[in-house]
Amino acid sequence: MSIKDWPSDEQPREKFLKQGASSLSDAELLALFIRVGSRGRSAIDIARDMLIEYGGLRALLSAPIESLLGVAGLGAAKCVQIHAARELGTRYLGEQLIKGSALKSPRDASDYLTLRLRDLPVEVFGCVFLDTRHQVLAYENLFEGTIDSTSVHPRELIRRVLHHNASAVIVAHNHPSGVAEPSEADISVTCKLKEALKLLDIRLLDHLVIGNAGSVSLSERGLL
Repeated sequence: MSIKDWPSDEQPREKFLKQGASSLSDAELLALFIRVGSRGRSAIDIARDMLIEYGGLRALLSAPIESLLGVAGLGAAKCVQIHAARELGTRYLGEQLIKGSALKSPRDASDYLTLRLRDLPVEVFGCVFLDTRHQVLAYENLFEGTIDSTSVHPRELIRRVLHHNASAVIVAHNHPSGVAEPSEADISVTCKLKEALKLLDIRLLDHLVIGNAGSVSLSERGLL
């Protein structure tokens, strides 16, 4: 049965309008982007099958668009809409981070950095640049690949710090393995960057290691 033949209070769009987005299940929300079904399957049927196949919403939204194109009932337009939904969420958090009040704690940036870095297939090292009041100036990805003393160059970080006229920074990188526990290389790189920045009177506020279930703060571990 097509969704349009369901009782109006059970149709995702009408339910959304009457009860709000939080009243919808993951499958119902996803169905709003899929819009129409195919071959006797409703949009919600397709959404449920996708959630089962990928093991949940996060894995689905992180899947390459080439993978989504292989799902029966999805075309290029629907795949683009699903990827656009994730990008909107990322930009929303990023806008809050950039336009928000001064950071009271490095943890204020954790949600955004986790969303941005957590599901990447390779290690990426990023940096949040801050002014003297800890207002966010910018965020940039600086390095890609295995994070160690040879791949993370203090001179490049310093070059970008001077470009933004930053007074403090928060750095972060992901562990594609999903385990956020800092390695010896992570600790070594942190010390190396801290000393290099200190020469210019620039504070390294934290180094966050992003894993599957969240992040670990080296500052909170007493390693800064």
